[in-house]
Amino acid sequence: MRGAPPKIRDASVTVRPDWLAIEDMDFPRLQKLSLPGIKEGVDIETYGALEFYDKTFDRVNIKNERPLQGVDRIFHKVTTTDDPVIRKLSKTKGNVYATDSILATIMCCTRSNYSWDVVIDKVGDKLFMDKRDNTEFDLLTVNETAVDPPTDDGNSLNSPRNLAIEATFINHNFSQQVLKNGATEQKYKFDNPNPFLSEEEEGEVASVGYRYRVWNLNNDIELIARCEHDAVMIAPTGDTQFITIKALNEWDSKLANGVDWRQKLDTQRGAVLANELRNNACKLAKWTVQALLAGSDQIKFGYVSRAHVRDSSKHVILGTQQFKPHEFATQINLSMDNAWGILRCIIDIVMKQKDGKYLIMKDPNKPVIRLYDIPDNTFDSDEADSESEKDAFKPMYNYNPAQGESVTTAAAKDKK
Repeated sequence: MRGAPPKIRDASVTVRPDWLAIEDMDFPRLQKLSLPGIKEGVDIETYGALEFYDKTFDRVNIKNERPLQGVDRIFHKVTTTDDPVIRKLSKTKGNVYATDSILATIMCCTRSNYSWDVVIDKVGDKLFMDKRDNTEFDLLTVNETAVDPPTDDGNSLNSPRNLAIEATFINHNFSQQVLKNGATEQKYKFDNPNPFLSEEEEGEVASVGYRYRVWNLNNDIELIARCEHDAVMIAPTGDTQFITIKALNEWDSKLANGVDWRQKLDTQRGAVLANELRNNACKLAKWTVQALLAGSDQIKFGYVSRAHVRDSSKHVILGTQQFKPHEFATQINLSMDNAWGILRCIIDIVMKQKDGKYLIMKDPNKPVIRLYDIPDNTFDSDEADSESEKDAFKPMYNYNPAQGESVTTAAAKDKK
C-alpha cells in the first residue's frame, strides 16, 4: 500500500437526526443519465454593466509577467430566493429557479470529491434551489481531484480551506485587473442596472452582466436561472463578444504533483493545462457549464502563480489562454446532455415529494449524493451562530495583498 490512508473529509453540513434520507444517487448511475436536445437558454431580462477586456494581457508570458494587483471591488453572490428579479419572475414564469453556480454544482456533481450542499424549497409545483448563507459554497476548490489532494492542517498556508480562499481571491482580482476600468473607459450596458447595487456601492462593484434565462426541460419543467458574464471584448470581426474570465493558480508545484509553470508554460502549455484538468476537473467543468449556460462566446483563463512559493499573498500573472466554451467542453469530455440529465433527475424526484424543504448533499467520502427531507425551520436559527463567520469571508473579496499579510492572517484579523 502506498502513502498514508486517505483523510476522512468533513461533510459540508452536519446531518441531523430528524432529517429523512429519501434517495441515494451514486455517480455511476448519474453518469449514465442523458437529456438530449435541450436548446440554448432564452433571455428574459438582462441587468448590469460590463467592462472591456484589455488585450495587452494576451501578450503576458514568463519573460513578461505582470504582478497581480489587489482590486477592491464588491462581488455580489446572491442566492436564488434573495434575488428580487427571480422573485418577480417566479410570479408569472417558470417553475424551477436557480443560479448558474448552483446549476453547475449539481450538473458537475459526478466530478466532485469534496462535500457540498444545496437547499431546495418545494412550494406547490415550484422548486427554488438555494445555497445556504455564510457557507463555503462560493470558494474555489484547489486540487480537489488530484491523486494526492492537499491535506495540511487548518492554519497551514496549504490547507484546503486556505488554498480555496487564496484561489478565490486570485480569481476575483484577476477577473477585474484584465479589464479597461478607468473612469473614462466605456462600458457595455445591459437593459437594466445591476439589481443588487446599493447607492453607496456605486463605482465599487465588479464588472458583471446578468442574464435571466429560461430553458424548457420537457415534462412541463421550465427552468429560470441567473447567469453571469464577466466582461466583453471586440472580436477581430468587429462583433462584441461576451466573456467568462477565470484564473488557474499555481501554489507549489512540488507539493501539487504539478509541472513547474515557469519552466513549461511558454513551451508546453498543453502539458500544464492537462495537469490542471487532472487536478481540478470539477472546478474547470463547473466554469465551463457556467459559461455555456450564460452563452459566453469565450472563456479566458489566466495562469497565476505565487511570486514566492511560501507566501500566499503575492502573485504574478504568467500567461492567458482562451477557448470557445463548446470546444473546451468537448476537450474535457463534458457532456451537457448528461449535465441536463442529472439536473432533471433531481428535479423529478423532488417534484414527487410533498411541499417542504429538501437538501441535496454530496457525501464527503463516497461518490454519492443524497437527498434529505428536512424540517421547514432548518437553518433558520443559524443566523445568530453565523454572524461571526460572515467576517471570515471579507478577505476573500476585499483582501489587500499590498499589506503583505497572508490570506490566513487577514482572515484571523477580520474574525477578531
